[in-house]
Amino acid sequence: MEAKSTTQDDYNQVKRDLQELREDLAKLTRTVSESQKSNISSLRDEIRRESREALHRAKDAGDKAFHDVEHKIEERPFLSIIVMFLAGILVGKMLDR
Repeated sequence: MEAKSTTQDDYNQVKRDLQELREDLAKLTRTVSESQKSNISSLRDEIRRESREALHRAKDAGDKAFHDVEHKIEERPFLSIIVMFLAGILVGKMLDR
């Protein structure tokens, strides 16, 4: 009878160990999930911030380029008209093909 009792005790111990393992695995899964959510949130915020900064830099660069071109046209209006006329002819020729 003692062998049966020992076997039953071993079986119960294995059951308890498996239950503890399930609980530990569930806790680990929750912890990893929460950690990843936090990391994803931080990365999303960083990407948004960097994209706003990049958009701002692009807008500043576009504004600067526009003002530079405007300044060049004001400096040499006749040359600007000739360049635009030649560019129009070139684009027209390219579209005819």
